[in-house]
Amino acid sequence: MKCKVFTFLPIFLLQSCLSSITDTKQAPVHFAELNSQTKPLPYILYLPPNYKKSQQKWPLLLFLHGAGERGNDLSLIKRHGPPKLIQNGNFSYPFLVLAPQCPQKSWWPKHSKTLAQLVRTISKTYSVDKRRIYASGLSMGGFGTWSLAVEYPDLFAAFAPICGGGEMKNACVAKNEPIWAFHGEDDPVISVKESKQMVSKIKSCGSTSIRLTLYPKTKHNSWTQTYKNPQLYQWLLQQKNSE
Repeated sequence: MKCKVFTFLPIFLLQSCLSSITDTKQAPVHFAELNSQTKPLPYILYLPPNYKKSQQKWPLLLFLHGAGERGNDLSLIKRHGPPKLIQNGNFSYPFLVLAPQCPQKSWWPKHSKTLAQLVRTISKTYSVDKRRIYASGLSMGGFGTWSLAVEYPDLFAAFAPICGGGEMKNACVAKNEPIWAFHGEDDPVISVKESKQMVSKIKSCGSTSIRLTLYPKTKHNSWTQTYKNPQLYQWLLQQKNSE
């Protein structure tokens, strides 16, 4: 069975095609949960250049875009973050990068269950090191990342939310998770208080593995410098779950 270009694949075809993807480009695919009545969740997937030749297990990075990239045009995801770096040939880190697209007029925290199921499916289908699965996102994706940290802390080894925020009432669930948050101090879109409050709350629960980087004189776009920073990826790779 040939799978040249992945567009609107029915779920019964998706599983058989997934295992044959070896293109290192960001191939578009649609994911639908079994027994789900919701619309399939589209995504792009990046495989490292030597993925096919290597027998190793690879770290997986889930990237959640911001509100401006919602919809049904997968090219929008490549505007920012790792997908943009990959598109421009500026990404040389040993990750599979999974970047889903949020439906128009929706909100990442509403899709936590589907995101978790998508990550599990990719982890089973590809050569993924299940101890080294990470989540990161910007703006709305930052909110989505915080939600995953609270709702699915055991699935991921670390979280890197950028200019986001979350629900503090359940934040203590993430007290044992490595979290590195980022925010611009002068952000007029999402107040820096959002990140400060989440970090402060989780620290008050006893966390010693959470940190916050604030960028002075920086407005909403605190993600460009964050995703260009090699230290972020080095830090992620140092984090892993137990067997």
